[in-house]
Amino acid sequence: MTTIDNRAFDTLLAGRPLMAIFRGLGVERSLELARQAWALGIDVVELPIQSAEDVEALAAVAEAGRAEGRIVGAGTVVARRHVDEARAAGAAFTVSPGFDERIVRASFEAGLPPLPGVATATEVQQAMSLGLTWLKAFPASLLGPAWFGAMAGPFPEARFVATGGMDAANAGVFLARGVRTVAVGSALEDPEQLPALAALLASRSA
Repeated sequence: MTTIDNRAFDTLLAGRPLMAIFRGLGVERSLELARQAWALGIDVVELPIQSAEDVEALAAVAEAGRAEGRIVGAGTVVARRHVDEARAAGAAFTVSPGFDERIVRASFEAGLPPLPGVATATEVQQAMSLGLTWLKAFPASLLGPAWFGAMAGPFPEARFVATGGMDAANAGVFLARGVRTVAVGSALEDPEQLPALAALLASRSA
């Protein structure tokens, strides 16, 4: 069986502790918020693809991202067709809410580093046994910051992206517990969140 990995995230997410998720906002709003995020220093954005309109928005943001040297991924990838849509739209990677080996393999074979979701030690072990090192912890706010410290013991090579219930108020706590990247989604409905996240970035680099 083909060996897979997602070590590409070592480069894609290097020095990028924040990711913005724009769900179901349409082309114009997604582009507007992506450009705002990029201007504030949040280089990586994810657009979940749950409709034809979402795929259209992903394609538009991915094109804009390539022009500016930014990274755009496809989220909520739960079917093979989503992998195909993500690749056709120009996504740089895929993100899934859960762990599905079929989707992981399909994404890897399509040239898109997969970031599957995990919430238990069993899922972490299964994912790492395939060769994956980067994993999405979901829902991170319910797992809690201490979960990451607990996982670091048996799985020291695992690198986690915390997603679910993340915002500018708690992102720093999770990053301090060893999370490599915090992905902020629904909280971005609050227009104050992006500037607040940018301030968090500035404080970490100061």
